[in-house]
Amino acid sequence: MIRILFTYTLVCLYSSFTINAQQITCSPADQKAVENKLTEIDGIQEDDFGKTLTAIGKTFLKTPYVAKTLEIGDTETLVVNLQGLDCTTYVENVLAFGTLLKQGKSDFDDFTEALETIRYKDGALNGYASRLHYFSEWIVNNEKKGLIKDITSEIGGSEIKKDIDFMSTHRDLYPFLTDDTNFEKIKASENYLNNQSICMLPQDQIEANEHLIKSGDIIALTTSINGLDITHTGFATREKDGRIHLLHASTGSMEVEVSKKPLAEYLKGIKKNTGIMVARPLR
Repeated sequence: MIRILFTYTLVCLYSSFTINAQQITCSPADQKAVENKLTEIDGIQEDDFGKTLTAIGKTFLKTPYVAKTLEIGDTETLVVNLQGLDCTTYVENVLAFGTLLKQGKSDFDDFTEALETIRYKDGALNGYASRLHYFSEWIVNNEKKGLIKDITSEIGGSEIKKDIDFMSTHRDLYPFLTDDTNFEKIKASENYLNNQSICMLPQDQIEANEHLIKSGDIIALTTSINGLDITHTGFATREKDGRIHLLHASTGSMEVEVSKKPLAEYLKGIKKNTGIMVARPLR
């Protein structure tokens, strides 16, 4: 998801520091929250990694939805914030905790290393433009890292072409894009995406194919909005009704929740939604 649609004033006192050459922005409360979360999830690992991720994801239920938490300061740093999550930072944090759990790691610096790997191109923070701003590129890049697999085509999806240029055509929405170097690098990312095909499962075909979706799969909502690829993301979770629901940081309830309606029905209420991309986290 493009983290652009809302503004938020941070009220926590953040400090920047360096661990293993990582420049990190994190409040003492968030560092403690990471350490507490590592203790909380210890022992919940299941043989099915997807089920492990949904179990971790549900420990965040009721956490407030907050946008723009990564837009801090004048330079890009690795922001750690568990007290307010947008849909993308929610997915990133859950995947990072899941990765540590399966690796048997439980230190704060292990967590920040995992988070950096997931959030940035080729796993390395190198300025604002190295962040994976467009979620379709997030999927492609994390597939290259061996962390996930795009399974959209396997569950009935088909390729589409779409011009992706929202950030460069809405430069005024992004303070970091006042810098011409950042702007040109973002345009390069957009050009890269515009030379790729996006595989999408149309909204009207989701219910017929949802038996192929597993708990823990990453669901990305495609859109008809000009210049955008994805507007929202979360995890699939098969609930007691036997249907796939969406576990996500919701802009509706403004907190992490499981959608009350199954995914196929939930999406029908989202204006300009066209379907989904689906990526499966790998062991």
